[in-house]
Amino acid sequence: MPTPTRAFLLGPLLKGVSRSFYLTLRVLPTGMRDPIGLAYLLARAADTIADTSLISPEQRLELLLALRAHVNGATDDGTLLRRLTAEVAGQQTQSDEKVLLESLGPALDVLSQLGESDRKAVRGIVTTLSEGMEFDLRTFPDERSGQIAALGNEDDLDRYTYLVAGCVGEFWTTMTYAHMPGTLKERPDTMTGRGVRFGKALQMTNVLRDCGKDLRIGRCYLPQTLLDRHGLGARDLLLPANSLRARPLMVELLRKSLDHFHAALDYTLAIPGWSVRLRLASLWPILIGLDTLLLLVQNDAWLDPQKVSKVRRNHVYRIIGESFMMVASNAMVRKAVEKRIAQIEARF
Repeated sequence: MPTPTRAFLLGPLLKGVSRSFYLTLRVLPTGMRDPIGLAYLLARAADTIADTSLISPEQRLELLLALRAHVNGATDDGTLLRRLTAEVAGQQTQSDEKVLLESLGPALDVLSQLGESDRKAVRGIVTTLSEGMEFDLRTFPDERSGQIAALGNEDDLDRYTYLVAGCVGEFWTTMTYAHMPGTLKERPDTMTGRGVRFGKALQMTNVLRDCGKDLRIGRCYLPQTLLDRHGLGARDLLLPANSLRARPLMVELLRKSLDHFHAALDYTLAIPGWSVRLRLASLWPILIGLDTLLLLVQNDAWLDPQKVSKVRRNHVYRIIGESFMMVASNAMVRKAVEKRIAQIEARF
């Protein structure tokens, strides 16, 4: 294939592999767009390696660690890229993901061309996200083994949600202070803490929404200590008929998720109303995440992978349309978010 250009990597290819997140990326202020988009591409490539179940977890881990080293500046004679093309790219059913893996050389070249602070930040976020993928590969059994493992305790779940999403809120905040100086009036440590909780809110939403699907590849992100408290085992959750029995467990984790969403709201309200693009980029995932949790709490078969609580695309576009009318008003943003939280809590 021809050598991909920077414009192709951060345009059509990014759109192809990021799906709905591309909407958020496009609304970002210009200076933030390229480093965040590149970080997403590199992390998505790492995730594709980690999720390719047709090769062994040990092989995936080896390739993941090699990619992490190259992101962080290790030199390569082309062996890694050839291995990724031969061992992983050909296994992809999505053509965009195949092209992404075949485009890692040019993507790493773009990384080397970033300014020093952006390059350091992108390397940091991709490293941390890949540690979350490593955590998965080391914690859970091979998807084809028929076995299931659960996280040990709630600290493990909290660490996991940081590694795969909380760190993104941290990175996002770093990018905002670097590229939009003077925009955020709160102290950096305050905003970073809120950003971490923002990411955790979104990942907790994913954990609950995707529970039925994850169990079928041997992964139970609901901690064993929590299962024990509710008289459940990981295999009990494989039965959709146990959805009501497991509902108190789901509600307990929902409460934790909503606490994080309150911090996400505080994060968004700390962005000045005149910074419309940055506000929209924060507001959209909050509204979509809360609407997902509302579907979840209304779903009496939430453990059934055939009945996933997923916000439909036309509803996402409706959220986007409505957000333009409220984004500059603290009162309207707060009302929209708190209304959704109240609707969810009313279903407990």
